[in-house]
Amino acid sequence: MTPLLQRIGIRLAIIQAPMAGTSTPQLAAAVTNAGGLGSISLGSVDVAGARDMLAALRRLTGGPVNVNLFCHRPARAHPDREAGWLAALAPEFARFGSHPPERIGEIYRSLVADPEMLGAVLEARPAVVSFHFGLPPQDAIDRLKATGAVLLSTATSLAEGEAAVRAGVDAVVAQGWEAGGHRGVFDPTANDAQLGAAPLTRLLVTRLPVPVIAAGGLMDGAGVAAVLALGAAAAQLGTAFVGCPESGADASHRAALFGSGASATEMTSLISGRPARCLANSFTRLKAGPLGQAPPPDYPIAYDAGKALAAAARSKGDGGYGAHWAGQGAPLARPLPAADLMATLAGELAEARTTLLRA
Repeated sequence: MTPLLQRIGIRLAIIQAPMAGTSTPQLAAAVTNAGGLGSISLGSVDVAGARDMLAALRRLTGGPVNVNLFCHRPARAHPDREAGWLAALAPEFARFGSHPPERIGEIYRSLVADPEMLGAVLEARPAVVSFHFGLPPQDAIDRLKATGAVLLSTATSLAEGEAAVRAGVDAVVAQGWEAGGHRGVFDPTANDAQLGAAPLTRLLVTRLPVPVIAAGGLMDGAGVAAVLALGAAAAQLGTAFVGCPESGADASHRAALFGSGASATEMTSLISGRPARCLANSFTRLKAGPLGQAPPPDYPIAYDAGKALAAAARSKGDGGYGAHWAGQGAPLARPLPAADLMATLAGELAEARTTLLRA
């Protein structure tokens, strides 16, 4: 067991990724109770919703849980860009007898501009707090560290990892290009080297003075063993848990995950305004039309429009416009309860390690 796992208080080097929309308190608690580190995302809820999720966790588990927070740059309104985006979406709304909303706005607040959310997390004192899309102000990091929380930050490059270390995080999550859900780049307008999980993990392990957690495309115990052999202290799996009955994935998401098109994931900004990997669906196909040529509004303003379109489609029985986040390992997903999946992963990990020792 690595020092990081000992400090967190888990026995398995498996972390369930905090994918907003699918990571529920029930899923997080089941993973933690099975010996791993369960996670929830507070990035897509308000403070009241966050308090409800944190309270549910306290009822469901006494073990450590990772609470994830979004730290993106607050959105800036661009009326002309937003009007153009809604106009490009209008034909899709019309297919369902609907119209785009008159206005779209910032539906999610970033931690960098949400002191109430910080207060709720400080009050809850989770064992682990993680940051996505960047880092919060140094004062927030210092206050969270003072609670004894282990702090994690997503990094997609060495520069982001180094920035996280300077800020005082305890470990860095190396998010490979294969990962499902939102890409954790600090600046979505900057060049993205699109490093895969294996080279990024090895790069960060050799260059950073803190533990590294590998993420991206990991679906089974053999994959976990592979990144541990690269020097990772733990592996973070997201898509592997989407098919669990405890996840928040809807029926359309599950059908796509276990359907014939699971291998066709795409990185797209059309749904939310930030790059995110999802299963190909009716929304991703809009890249071939006017929407693919229009500059998207800032995240999460674009997501306001995306959610409205998905709701309009669902009202007519079409679930193909949802945010069906999934990584490149999606075809390896298994529809198991979280506890059973954790037991399976643990067995596969032990077997893979034994095979490596014999090799």
